[in-house]
Amino acid sequence: MEKYFHVVGLGIQNTLAYRVNFLCRAAFGLVPLAGTLFLWKAIYADRPTGAILGGYTLAQMISYYLLVTVVDSITAVAEDDWQIAADIKDGGVSQFLLKPMDYLGYRLCLYGAGRAIYTTMALIPVSFFILFQRASFVGPADPQTFCLALFSIFLAGLLQFFIAYTVALMAFWVLDVSTFIFIQFALEYLASGHLFPLDILPPILHRLILLTPYPYLLYFPVGISLGQIRGHDLWRGFILQAFWVVTAFVIARIMWARGLRKYTAVGG
Repeated sequence: MEKYFHVVGLGIQNTLAYRVNFLCRAAFGLVPLAGTLFLWKAIYADRPTGAILGGYTLAQMISYYLLVTVVDSITAVAEDDWQIAADIKDGGVSQFLLKPMDYLGYRLCLYGAGRAIYTTMALIPVSFFILFQRASFVGPADPQTFCLALFSIFLAGLLQFFIAYTVALMAFWVLDVSTFIFIQFALEYLASGHLFPLDILPPILHRLILLTPYPYLLYFPVGISLGQIRGHDLWRGFILQAFWVVTAFVIARIMWARGLRKYTAVGG
């Protein structure tokens, strides 16, 4: 384990070199969030005070997008998928075939280190934004809900990484994985709850989307925090989230093993 802790340390040092860039990215990332909040305020403006739309009051809807921003900053994959694909294409994975270090574990450590620094930087502008919207912010109702939400965010981070890792492994078979990465991003953006809360969709479509891994990246942990997901739906959601984490991990292992059969490196 010591070698992986060393990788985490190296990842933190490397990421700290770009901390100002992360701070600026997080700050300007609040611009579309502000636009989204203004849009929903305009939608609720013509309705009575305390009106509920799709199961959400205005305060809950604002809190939903604020929490989506927080969870996204903690779990989102930045450049990891591109770097993994580049390692395969350029022969960078060859060194891991000769050393006692698992490549997936190596990349997971770098992902965790990068998320830790980015989250620290991002929470500065996001905290000010939440403070500005504090009158409309609804957080976890009790410590138990908060802990359950944290555990779901942890699983969401693992799922996010394993999905990105699996897509990047397509580089073993194709020269350019950018198309697959963009398709994956589009699916995630639409089906994870990033664009809108999934439970405002028609019930049948909502239930179908819940069977995919994407809602468990954002919608599920945010729904726990807001108290929108509880009881039977809560435990069913945790089972499905854990199922997709394990499934994504197994698929990643299988693709790595099969990809190595096609992998060739010359020179170096």
